[in-house]
Amino acid sequence: MPNRQSQPAGWSADQLNLAIEAAGVALWAWNVKTDKLKLDSRGCDLWGVPSDATVTFEDLSAHIHPSDRDRVRAAFAATRAIVGPYEIDFRIMLGTSVRWISARGKGDDDAIVRGNMFGVFLDVTGRKQAEEGHELLAGEMSHRVKNLLSIASGLTTMTARSAASTKDMARELTERLTALGRAHDLVRPLPRSDGRAALLGDLFTVLLAPYDDQGAFSGRVRVAVPRMGVGENAATSLALAIHELATNSVKYGALSVGEGLLDVSCTAGDADVTVVWTERGGPAVAPATLGPGGFGSKLIERSMRGLGGSIDYEWSSEGLIASLRMRPDSLTG
Repeated sequence: MPNRQSQPAGWSADQLNLAIEAAGVALWAWNVKTDKLKLDSRGCDLWGVPSDATVTFEDLSAHIHPSDRDRVRAAFAATRAIVGPYEIDFRIMLGTSVRWISARGKGDDDAIVRGNMFGVFLDVTGRKQAEEGHELLAGEMSHRVKNLLSIASGLTTMTARSAASTKDMARELTERLTALGRAHDLVRPLPRSDGRAALLGDLFTVLLAPYDDQGAFSGRVRVAVPRMGVGENAATSLALAIHELATNSVKYGALSVGEGLLDVSCTAGDADVTVVWTERGGPAVAPATLGPGGFGSKLIERSMRGLGGSIDYEWSSEGLIASLRMRPDSLTG
């Protein structure tokens, strides 16, 4: 690459070419009078132009992303007024493929050799994608934290109104927040997820595991649902509803006695998704067990409304059967 720096002592041209190739840089020379750019073979491959082609900046501009084109044109036009090294990152388009390019060179007339300025192009697509991923992650984390704080604030207010004592409030609020924490630990991006963040079966299993692992409870909670995804908001709403149902079962239902069983099943159709919560072997239950208009039942109803659905109770002699109905599209929210 012709420039004013001397070739390192003991380095041959072949060795320098090997070093350039290993660094993955493409070389360019720009004639400031004719406005022509000459690229090496790597540069031609990078821009999708014929090998060893001599092109103008306008020729290359056809490949620059429309959103970046004016910015790059202005930057190149200003290079002669820039003293010292400069760098600009921009996107180029080759068909449907988008690459990030970093153009680097040295400005002002002192850098011109026989009418040419010199520099390199670097393909920095990987780095830019990583940066975009980090920005998305930071935004997602901020969104989740705000959502959790909002939910925690609402739960605190409502639990304070319904609790009989500060001790009860602390215990109930801690249990509800713990259930939310388990749900959010599970929520994660899934390959080819189309907005889904967790699997429905995994969500039920994780939330009900603490009840299934308590001594005699082991093996008495069974979950059988289709493989389907749920989003962050849906996972939060379901976590609250599941926690309240499980808490009531431990207090009054099938999980309050050694021989009780809990089965969770699901059917999915075009119109709705129905989760059936079936308790067997527990004491006789009735609507009054939950308390008229109790906070727990209100929280379940509110959670289901958030999913565009509802919950129905059947107070059978063998135990509670609760049917949770949701819109399929609400599960990806």
